Amino acid sequence: MQNSPLVDASEPHIQYRVIASLSELPQMTTLQPGEAFMVPSFELAEALIARGADSARIAIQSDESLDQIYRCAKTAAEAPLVPSTPFCYEPTIVIVLPTYNEEQNLEPMITRIANYLVADILVVDDNSPDGTGRLADELSKQRPHVHVLHRPAKEGLGPAYLAGFQWSLKREYELIIEMDCDFSHSPWDLPRLVHRSQTAELVIGSRYVPGGGTCNWDRTRRLVSRLGNRYVSMFLGGDIQDWTSGFRCYRRELLARMDLALVEATGYVFQVEIAWRARQLGASICEMPIRFHDRIHGQSKLGWRSILEAMTGIPKMYLQSSLRSRLKSADTGA
Repeated sequence: MQNSPLVDASEPHIQYRVIASLSELPQMTTLQPGEAFMVPSFELAEALIARGADSARIAIQSDESLDQIYRCAKTAAEAPLVPSTPFCYEPTIVIVLPTYNEEQNLEPMITRIANYLVADILVVDDNSPDGTGRLADELSKQRPHVHVLHRPAKEGLGPAYLAGFQWSLKREYELIIEMDCDFSHSPWDLPRLVHRSQTAELVIGSRYVPGGGTCNWDRTRRLVSRLGNRYVSMFLGGDIQDWTSGFRCYRRELLARMDLALVEATGYVFQVEIAWRARQLGASICEMPIRFHDRIHGQSKLGWRSILEAMTGIPKMYLQSSLRSRLKSADTGA
């Protein structure tokens, strides 16, 4: 995505399809190689994405005249668009990156994030044996916006994120973002996530709302993910379509109101529990369509322990919600 034009004749030429208003939205959103969409606002970008357009091929040109758009992308013909300058928002932002054996992904991810968004980055490393923690320390010395939190051992995704959230809350960041370090979440979607946080306390990057999806997944993995989310919805409700997504933006006030010490989940069910607790607090929650990609390097950390935790943890949340509702009803009746 793009927020200002890049004047550089050496960059590859891209043919833009200019969309200036909702009435001009195309029925077909497929682009040819070397093409991209140009829109004047995030709202039009979201409308395009909801119809199936790839967020990597949409430039947002809100500050300059549209007659300069043919010089505004810094990209190869079919690669994600790269802004000439990263998006800069008024709220202070930190991105929490939990890592375990992500040495190959860490530096490219930090570099790509900086292309799209002005934000601090907190690397939460669980004593990775591949040297990720040492690399994070080196990067933090070179780049003032990169911080490192070392943990003594691998305890699961949930404790790593909780440590990152608590670190962030102590430092008065206004927006706290979580994302994976393996490029399954796209750095170019970060400005969209922050923009949507203006109207929601929790923004979830969702695979299962119109415009969302997965890339390079086989049929089995799609089925497991779909059934997992349906299992959660069966107990906790269908108002959230992608309970397990790990690409999120929280307003500081929401996490500050949440008693993080009570969070029990350690694996991927952590995402479900945090969303459930946010809903229990009456938080405003919205889902933003994203395309989830397979990791570039390394191996998936989802295992049977996480599946077992889901099988037992989700019903427990349901029972707690039911008990709370009954107690509330009893108090109202009294």
